[in-house]
Amino acid sequence: MKKALKESTSKFIKIRCHKCKNEQIMFGKASTVVNCLVCGKVLAEPTGGKSRVKGRVLEVLE
Repeated sequence: MKKALKESTSKFIKIRCHKCKNEQIMFGKASTVVNCLVCGKVLAEPTGGKSRVKGRVLEVLE
């Protein structure tokens, strides 16, 4: 009998930097600080589970 694969509950999200309006994609449960690739502002911080997002969430990608 085959084991069913456990579907991941984590998603990728598209966020926008408040400072420079850059849009970038990040993992919803990032384990490191996510900085904006343009201006360097912190966009998300790890919490041990889902990241604490400091930018604007534009879209959740499936």
